[in-house]
Amino acid sequence: MFRGSSSISMDVKGRISVPTRYRAPLSEDGSSEVVCTIDLQNPCLLLYPMSEWESVEKSLKRLSDMIPSEKMFKRRILGNAADCEIDKNGRFLIPSHLREHAGLNKQVMLVGQLNKFEIWDQNAWHEQMQRDAEIIESQTFEVTERLQDFSL
Repeated sequence: MFRGSSSISMDVKGRISVPTRYRAPLSEDGSSEVVCTIDLQNPCLLLYPMSEWESVEKSLKRLSDMIPSEKMFKRRILGNAADCEIDKNGRFLIPSHLREHAGLNKQVMLVGQLNKFEIWDQNAWHEQMQRDAEIIESQTFEVTERLQDFSL
């Protein structure tokens, strides 16, 4: 499971180095392949170990090609998905169209989300954290049934 956040420098070619503690879990099935795609709700990317991505694809396969919203959803997720290879130094290349989507600059944040990572431009990440804090502290924060039952 992936948790925590790491500030990482992206090189001029668009490669980032996965922190050492995450390398083994990302390749737990013996594969050095990961899948990177866009997040539909935030200006960030989603990075999946191949085993987790296969579960996503099974779910996407159940969506209809005849229902416009489901077809659009599949098109956006799958059409932007890129197979990436983690090299022996723990680096992988983020394709340019994905870097553009997330507005990635030199400093990026790798943010654990249990079964995947989010990849954010560092400035956008800090701005999002500020917005999230303001919403949580405001009266507009929706406390869902699952959140009511959640405790730390």
